[in-house]
Formats: sequence, structure tokens, C-alpha cells
Amino acid sequence: MLEFKTPLKDMRFLLYDVFDFPAHYKLFPSEDVVDADLIDSILEGGAEFGEKVLFPLYMSGDKDSCRLEDGHVITPKGFKEAYEEFVAGGWTTLSHNPKYGGQGLPHSLSAVFSEIMGTANWPWAMYPGLTHGAINTIEMHGEERYKELFLPPLVEGSWAGTMCLTEAHCGSDLGQLRTRAVPQEDGSYKITGSKIFISSGDHDFTDNIIHVVLARLPDAPEGTKGISLFIVPKIMVAEDGTLGERNAVEVGSLETKMGIKGSATAVVNFDDAVGYLIGPPNRGLNCMFTFINTSRVGNAIQGVASAELSYQGARKYAKERLSMRSLTGKKAPDLPADPIIVHPEVRKMLLIQRSIAEGGRAMIYQAAKIVDFMSHGETEAVRKAADKRLGLLTPILKGFLTELGVEAAGHGVQIYGGHGYIKEMGMEQVLRDVRISTIYEGTTQIQALDLLGRKIMLDRARELDAYITEIKAFCGKYGPLSVGYVGLRMKRFTKPLNSLVRQWKWTTKRLMLKASRDRNVAGSASVDYLMYSGYIVLAYAWAQIAEVALTQLEKGGDETFLKGKIQTARFYYQRMLPRAIMHHKCMTAPPESVMAIREECF
Repeated sequence: MLEFKTPLKDMRFLLYDVFDFPAHYKLFPSEDVVDADLIDSILEGGAEFGEKVLFPLYMSGDKDSCRLEDGHVITPKGFKEAYEEFVAGGWTTLSHNPKYGGQGLPHSLSAVFSEIMGTANWPWAMYPGLTHGAINTIEMHGEERYKELFLPPLVEGSWAGTMCLTEAHCGSDLGQLRTRAVPQEDGSYKITGSKIFISSGDHDFTDNIIHVVLARLPDAPEGTKGISLFIVPKIMVAEDGTLGERNAVEVGSLETKMGIKGSATAVVNFDDAVGYLIGPPNRGLNCMFTFINTSRVGNAIQGVASAELSYQGARKYAKERLSMRSLTGKKAPDLPADPIIVHPEVRKMLLIQRSIAEGGRAMIYQAAKIVDFMSHGETEAVRKAADKRLGLLTPILKGFLTELGVEAAGHGVQIYGGHGYIKEMGMEQVLRDVRISTIYEGTTQIQALDLLGRKIMLDRARELDAYITEIKAFCGKYGPLSVGYVGLRMKRFTKPLNSLVRQWKWTTKRLMLKASRDRNVAGSASVDYLMYSGYIVLAYAWAQIAEVALTQLEKGGDETFLKGKIQTARFYYQRMLPRAIMHHKCMTAPPESVMAIREECF
């Protein structure tokens, strides 16, 4: 049976030792001192909530699923009560603006808490996750009167939020959407259309649900340049905040899905529903990217969370399951066979899972620090610089970490063998649940095009060059003349990393040049380019972890814990980082083998 224990020691190691979050928080003015005591209280409170409240509902929620009764969604048993406890604990308000009832704590603390929730029960965690994105979008782009009306109950948790983007005929190509918005004399709009794949589209958690909806005005230009963004409440809201009649918003159906069955994925129909414009007309997609980017970082957390949960189950099973004998002689002579953890291939799968979970967590935490600068930086220049860096890293985080999360969950099933395929063990659920993460909020292929096309080529690789300069500076601390315990051992990490980032820079320039003559170069190279980039970013994370672990080990720190970090870093560099070479070979191959075959030959 699957078990979950919050990896507090691993999390504290990153928060305090590798990335020094307490020092990071001192850079931002705040009425509340964000110190180790506060961080620990959030970690421990989150661990208790995740382990005792959310995780016990993980497998039962998959079995019970959501159901539609008389036009209303009923969530699995215990989900609503867990949400009530979540709200009562003040967790909804953690990082939101105090002006609207939030605690105003840094966004990075919210990300840490989100990881715990996501690992304990990802389907449940999607409900408050969607609300978080709706709050950010309305706060950034809505008129003040709408902020004052909608944000306090959303922040408090008495209302929830969604985003309603796609439609049955268009998928991710939002330029084709048909939902229309007709202006009314009172300044509102009548919204008509049908949206599909709406996560948390309806549920029984809250009194109201605020939908953030993309639609077209009557005179809108075609394509993505003619999309506007609207607030559409499920229940009408009076000017004093009281709830009135039901808006013309109905749940048409619930999707029957492969995984995340405890999360309500709905078809939502709008039939002259009352809505309110957010942001400028025909600029809705630009405004919606506030929501989308929030969700994409959340999706990256799902990859890490699934790797962690699957690793915990697989590690325990590998130590207990007896099968065959070690190739080098009996390791458990008093038992009929050795635990399968003695076998090299089982260890490889476990180390792949661990490399993804712990290294991916480090990638998330670094990105979370950047979000803090984007939100709380002292100057506009600092905030813009953070925005550009996060823009570069977001498609890598979302695309790469979710793909690796699927791989890690697959290894979990494999380590269990036939038992991994059986529902009662829970491993197959982790795999089913994480599989959607590579699809929603833009597939890996769309993330790859965004990275190579928009974030690299349109920017002329300026932000990438700046990021590479940062990594090279880190590597430069451990050059050929480095000596000492840490210096000598860090070379095994910094030498290959430095070589790869040089290759990353010049290969990017060559791809840009080739793509200027043939756009299929970018299209056929993009996914390999994203994965190649991801393996380098993950290598940078593991090098930072190794540096701190070696330094602490030299000073007499926890030998078992620190050597585990160092040896996992070595495994990553020897057994996983070489994958980047394969992706480099593929992404630099000409596109003819992809594009030359005629359609009728498929």
C-alpha cells in the first residue's frame, strides 16, 4: 500500500543550506519577519495537513471520483471537509495581498506548501491551485471595483476560481475560439459559448465559483488578437458582495478520465451569462498568461510531486521485496532471497526517481525565488529582469519536469513488477495522475515551441546568454587549479557542466541561423532542445546541491544524509546527463527526415 511522508529534511536542506531562503527574504520589505521559525511552522503545518488530511483521501478519491447530480458536482467523500480544514487553517491566504485579506508572505512559501499538498493528493490540490491563478489574474488586470468585489472571498477561500480557455473544436489553438461576449448598457457583457476540460469547473467546496473566461467581442479581429477576458460568476454578486440568483452558467457534463479522477474536469456552458471585462478589449490572451504561467509552474510541481511519491513507495518496496540473489553473493543469507534493492537495475530506477524528485525540487525552489523578485523587487528593473528569467525557465520547468515525472512514476510501477499494475498498491494511480501533466496548460510540444521560438529566437537568446553566464560563473569557482577537499571533488561536476553550457550557447546560435532560412528546423528541433536544456538546468541544480553537501561533509556533517546527496549527484552526471548528448544529436539533425515523407504514406 502506498505511503507518504513529507521529506522535511530534504526540503530544509534546500531552503536553508543550498538556497538560504532566510537571507533571501531579508531582501524584501515586510511587516512580518520571514525567518527560519516561520518557514518551519509552514513546513510542519503543511506536513501535518498533507499526511493526516489529504493523503488518506488520495486513493479513495480515485475510487469514488466526482459525480454530477442535478447539474451540480459532488466531489469524493472527505474532499469538502478537507477543504474546510484548509480554509480554517488560513492556508488560502498565505501569499496573497493583505489589502484583500491575504497574509502577504512571499510566493515562494506558497510554492513550498503547494508541493506538499500536490505530493499528498494532487487531484485535491488542483482546486485551490485554480483559485490561486484566478486571484493573480484579477489582481493584476481587473478594475479596482472588481478586485474589491471578488478578491476578498476568493482569498478567504469562501469562493473558488477557474480558468475557461479551450473549446471542443480548437484545443490549444485559441485563435479559433467562438465563445462570444455582447456588451450591455450597464457595462456588463452577455457571455455565450461552451468550454471543455475545465479543471474545478464545478464542485461542492464553496458558495460561489468565479470563472475567468476567454471570449470574443462582436467587432473583434480574427485569431488570437481578437480575444478578450471576462469574470463570470456562477452565482450573481451584488455591489455589497451578497450572493443573488444563479447566473446562466451550467455544467454540461464531467469528463471520464484516465487519472486525477478526484478533480472535477467539466464541460461548462454559458448561455447569455453575465460577465465583466478584465483588462483591455482584445488583449485577453495577454492577460490570461498571468493565469497560464501560474498554472505551468504548478504543473512542474506535479512532475516533482509524482516522482517523490512514486520514489517513496518504490524505495520501501525495494527494501522489503525478496527476489533472487545478488550477483556478488548473498546479502541476506538468512532469508530465502535478497531484497531487490541489491540489484543494479532496481537501484538505477530508484536513483533516477531520486534524481528527478530532489533535483527537480531544487529547480522549483530556484524558480520560486525568482517569482519573489518579480512580485516584490524594489525596482522596476529588478522586477522586469526576474520576469524575463522566469519566462525563459517556465517552459523548461513545465515541459521537462512533467516528462520526467511520468518517467519516474513509470519506474515505480516497474519496481513493483506485477504488483505495480494492481490498483490497491497505488503505484499505477501515480502514473495515471501524472500523465495529464505533460498535456494540460500546453503540451510538451507547445512548451518546446514557446521556449525555442518565443523565449530564445524572438529574444535573440539574450536572456539565455545571461543565464549561461550565471552557470559559467558558478563553474568558474572550481577551475583546473582548484584544490582542497571541496575544490577537487567539485571538478567532476563543473567540468562537464561548463562544457555543456558552452555547447548550449553555440548550438542555439546555429539553430537560430538555420531556422531563419527554414522554420521547420525550429519545429523539428524544439522538443529535443527543451529536453536538452532541461538536463543542463537539472545538472546545475545538482552541482549546487553537491557543493553544499561536500562543504558540510568536510565540516563533519551528517555523513549518511550528505553522502546520499553527493552520490545521487554523481549518478545523475554519469547516468542521466549523457541523455543531453542524444538530444543534441537529434535537435541538430536536418528536418528532412521528419518532413519529407508524404502524408499519404502515414
